[in-house]
Amino acid sequence: MDISKQLLLKLDILKAWFENRKGSIVAFSGGIDSALVLFLARKFQGKESAIGVISNSESLKSKDFDEAKAFCEQFDIVLEVIKTKELEDERYSVNPIDRCFYCKEHLFSDLSAMKTKYNGFDVLSGTNFDDLGDYRPGINAAQKYEVLAPLVDCKLNKAELRQLAQYYGLPNWDKPSSPCLSSRIPYNQSVTNNKLRQIEAAENLLNEMGFNDVRLRHYGTHAKIEVLPNEVARLQGIQDQIIPQILALGFERCEIDPEGLVSGKLNRVLNKAEK
Repeated sequence: MDISKQLLLKLDILKAWFENRKGSIVAFSGGIDSALVLFLARKFQGKESAIGVISNSESLKSKDFDEAKAFCEQFDIVLEVIKTKELEDERYSVNPIDRCFYCKEHLFSDLSAMKTKYNGFDVLSGTNFDDLGDYRPGINAAQKYEVLAPLVDCKLNKAELRQLAQYYGLPNWDKPSSPCLSSRIPYNQSVTNNKLRQIEAAENLLNEMGFNDVRLRHYGTHAKIEVLPNEVARLQGIQDQIIPQILALGFERCEIDPEGLVSGKLNRVLNKAEK
């Protein structure tokens, strides 16, 4: 595929951004944002200077972890697997409105410690230019640990980074955004491994039914399903088939959200000052 002259110009800026640095330790989640950053680091800095690091924690889907490993195998990328322990941190598990900060604090602390092994390398995130307009406490953690964000520095938004990913043939260029499983639990309701496994199992069921972009919001004893607005009617048409399977995971009640999927919906409870 062809890309615009404007995007080619941004690609040149990205190339210079990477080539001016010794090496990268990329916080890799398997999502398209960090995948593109890792791919570009590998392309412009070389295999030995582009290290992907993924945390196989409880809040990451097993499917996403497997896809992340396959991505690195496909593009001959060095991948290190760590295990952050945010779920053991009460500041995280009680699920405050800045939960994401404590998650990223664990991750970026561990990645920063890897600088002793990869001397002179920068820690990078997949934060893109659009993320700056959303409520993302993790960005504060990135600032604390001096984590760099090349997509922000080079002003790439989500649509542009997907175009670049497609241009380079990345297999996940059109993969739906998949925030961590903990983001499905309302603030101030505890995050537990059992809840995360229920969410993962339910979303896997929905994926198998052909709904690729889904959220299973976990409200303790009951669940609420979100699919894309144009897929709500199809889901409602087969709810007698799907809902019993989700109830079997341990919920007392399950309903379909008629509004459909809205990213960050649980942030609506926050006031402007909190954001």
